[in-house]
Amino acid sequence: MMDFVTEAESLFNYTRELRRDFHRHPELGFQEVRTSGIVANELKELGLEVATGIAETGVIAMIEGGKPGPVVLCRFDMDALPITEETGAEYASQNAGVMHACGHDGHTAIGLTVAKLLNGRREELAGSVKLVFQPAEEGLGGAERMVKEGVLDGPRPDYSLSLHLWNEKPYGTIGVTPGPAMAAAESFNITITGKGAHGAAPHQGIDPILAAAQVVTALQSIVSRNVHPLEAAVVSVTAIEGGTAHNVIPPNVKMKGTIRSYLPEVRELVHRRFREVVTGVAASLGCEATAEIFDMTPAVINDAKMAAYVQGIARDLLPQDALDTTYRTMGAEDMAYMMQDIPGCYFFIGSANADRGLDYGHHHPRFDFDERALPKAAALMAAAAADLLK
Repeated sequence: MMDFVTEAESLFNYTRELRRDFHRHPELGFQEVRTSGIVANELKELGLEVATGIAETGVIAMIEGGKPGPVVLCRFDMDALPITEETGAEYASQNAGVMHACGHDGHTAIGLTVAKLLNGRREELAGSVKLVFQPAEEGLGGAERMVKEGVLDGPRPDYSLSLHLWNEKPYGTIGVTPGPAMAAAESFNITITGKGAHGAAPHQGIDPILAAAQVVTALQSIVSRNVHPLEAAVVSVTAIEGGTAHNVIPPNVKMKGTIRSYLPEVRELVHRRFREVVTGVAASLGCEATAEIFDMTPAVINDAKMAAYVQGIARDLLPQDALDTTYRTMGAEDMAYMMQDIPGCYFFIGSANADRGLDYGHHHPRFDFDERALPKAAALMAAAAADLLK
């Protein structure tokens, strides 16, 4: 099994050059034309049959093993974010206002490296590997759309694997947790309507800004007073827009934000209390309110047996790394759609390096990661897939 580490390290320059090229040329969700073109060409050079254009820019390739057996799906996301980069790296984004600020450039390069590692061992595999390069993971529904367009058909996977380079954990750590690993996510829009007035005569109006302030405060009571203390949820108001002048009370205020949870029953509770709090608090101050909640992705739930299996591979393959078997995050991932009916494991590869300033969080304009994590990630993914097909 250590051969996977040795071979992945021998391909480090290949992986790093791909990653830096993708980083220089980031593309937003459903616009990954250049990226998916490179992915398809690299896979075709390995002699693989490649399908393109799934969910606009998605790519699928099959590695057929030398013997019949199950199918393992390995998924890698490709999209960037609408962020202006501030890293100062020599491979910084050349696309104004677009940046790989979450590590998907690394994931795509890892996926192509995994393809090389497994294709070289195809005769040893009893089964097949379905390589999936997904567009639009960043809240745009890429995985759900790929599922609707047949990514889980012809052939249907028996197992699924995916990973994330993770700057919340230092280089040399791995996170593999059974059960909930990443949260379900929704976005919300709130509109609070009052009555506009002169700022010097608030009694002549109904102040939606006052109501909005009370709503933001009251929403925090949902998690602290309604959700069981041993469960987890997040309600965050992240944008407030209202008013245009210092002396005018506006007629309405708009707010946006996100809701996160792990368990379906907690999700239902939070949604119900969210609507009750928004409309009730606004009404108590004479305002009307509407609250819309938009589903983004269910929770990522690791199959217990698959998680234990990947934990075992990680211990054997990378014994020097610290293995965290309880790590969870309230971050969300639409890989959840592919894992709903397919037993799977989503794991984290620590990629932060504080000594080198590579410890900014995901979605930060100075985000970057320790590239030594690339071969670790590729080796662990390839070894897990190959061992399932041994």
